Amino acid sequence: MDDYTPPEAHLRMAFELVAQTHANGGLAPVDLERFWADDKIASKDPFGRNIPQVPLGIWMSDECIFDELGIAVDFWRLLYDHAWLLPLKKAYNDLSARIVGQRLLGQTPYGPARRYPPTKVLHEVFEAHNEWHSESWWLRQCVHNEDELKALLDRVEARDIHKFILPPNWDEEKARLQKLGIKPALYRSQRGPVTFATSIFGIENLIFLIRDNPDLAARFRDAILRTMLGLARVLDEEAGYTPQTAPHGFSFFDDNCCLLSPAMYEFFGYPVLKGVFEQRSPGPGDERFQHSDSEMSHLLPFFGKLGMTGVNFGPTVRADQIREHCPKAVIYGQLAPFAFSRNEGERIVLEFLRDFERTKEKRGLVFSTAGSINHGSRLTGMRLIMAAIQRYGRYDK
Repeated sequence: MDDYTPPEAHLRMAFELVAQTHANGGLAPVDLERFWADDKIASKDPFGRNIPQVPLGIWMSDECIFDELGIAVDFWRLLYDHAWLLPLKKAYNDLSARIVGQRLLGQTPYGPARRYPPTKVLHEVFEAHNEWHSESWWLRQCVHNEDELKALLDRVEARDIHKFILPPNWDEEKARLQKLGIKPALYRSQRGPVTFATSIFGIENLIFLIRDNPDLAARFRDAILRTMLGLARVLDEEAGYTPQTAPHGFSFFDDNCCLLSPAMYEFFGYPVLKGVFEQRSPGPGDERFQHSDSEMSHLLPFFGKLGMTGVNFGPTVRADQIREHCPKAVIYGQLAPFAFSRNEGERIVLEFLRDFERTKEKRGLVFSTAGSINHGSRLTGMRLIMAAIQRYGRYDK
């Protein structure tokens, strides 16, 4: 938690709800039918003056299957063995329907015949590669000094993005899939500029580059922005859109933005978001979203200037601070992910009470984890959150 000290009333409320949950065999007391009816109304507009309660933003994830079903963790198989995964999803959904009143995980069979061949993405344009270790994909550093970076930028800047990112069988597969009414996916989200740059050039390298060689840092920054806009343009065109008809909205995922000082972020990260949003999210209601799983409170003024409409920041970033700087952003948070995955009942309820207290006047809270929903997160924990919302998170009309 952040510097929040729970008042006695909140402690009493949390302990009471958790005690009732234990007394009920681990199932928190909640009217499931009423909860989902109210949540449907609330989710349409989290700022709405007539919504009954705080919307719930926790929908669980495939990796929750392991602990819930008591099977060994195997993330590679989770990602790539769809025949193995589908019956597990069904078993999980049978449980979730009983415990929280919804079937939470998609059960659509994997259909490679209805998928476009993969196009190259930003890190491939910059010649970086993913490698698998520690049960996940990690982007491997590909340049290690300024000379290597200059040479890489020479190659990136010379590339024809359209020719580079489309695979050889693209036109054939596009013609086949369009007859089935399937359009190619658009480019509307990206690992943020700081995380991307530190991944391919190194954390210390980027910090010293911005400080010691701002001209090269600016060239690096501008190459990222220009390439992103090129990717979006090409994939829009392949889907049949023009700049006037293309759907708006863009999302960034930039955990490492916290590593830069405000001055460094204003120089390197902010211009990339600003450039993308000006072209891809120009309207006041267009999606401008950032997730940052980190302590980046010092950067909140920049997100205010960007007019964010949705944010999901680290668990130590205060909801009232976010609201102060981002008055129109839906706040997806601020439950610490590990409080949820460790099933810390009283803490889960206290964090909800904290965030509700800090946002209830202006609203716009969707109670979610401040980050990913991790292995170990249980359906009974989700039900406890639902009970806390239903009991303590209702709005006065």
